[in-house]
Amino acid sequence: MVLFRRNRVPGGTYFFTVTLRDRSSDLLVASIDRLRYAFQTTRHERPFFVDAIVILPNHLHAIWTLPADDADYAGRWRALKSRFTHLLRFQGVPLQADARGEYRRWQRRYWEHTIRDDEDRQRHMDYIHYNPVKHGLVNRVADWPFSSFHRLVKRGWLPLDWAGGSIIDAPGDFGE
Repeated sequence: MVLFRRNRVPGGTYFFTVTLRDRSSDLLVASIDRLRYAFQTTRHERPFFVDAIVILPNHLHAIWTLPADDADYAGRWRALKSRFTHLLRFQGVPLQADARGEYRRWQRRYWEHTIRDDEDRQRHMDYIHYNPVKHGLVNRVADWPFSSFHRLVKRGWLPLDWAGGSIIDAPGDFGE
């Protein structure tokens, strides 16, 4: 078994890429209300702040900040992914269990990066918000509905035409 080393910093801020096992699926946007409920319920039980997020058809990117005395993002992801899968089953979405009784909608692992400073945070936020354009889902960032970009526009922190039609220079693959 491979031992993954995760950086656990109480109160830390982390960038994540979490992916469905079936990369051709559109389940995350097709079931956006279930995913939102899974997030809300998990955040209620085990608080964390969502600094930025984008939901794409088969994966999502997010930046979370945990409470000052807590570093358990893994438990939160486990709860969130499990809750989403149970909601799908409860509402009749056909899911096939494997030999272990697991439904395996999600890839087992995810990409995690500890945000180091304000510049690192900003680069990852830009990457998150530009991702739907990068994947060819829309021509403008503002046209993708499943993004925290709209929250930042409402607060006056970003203009509606942010990134226009140009490509953001975001070095690194950020887990994709």
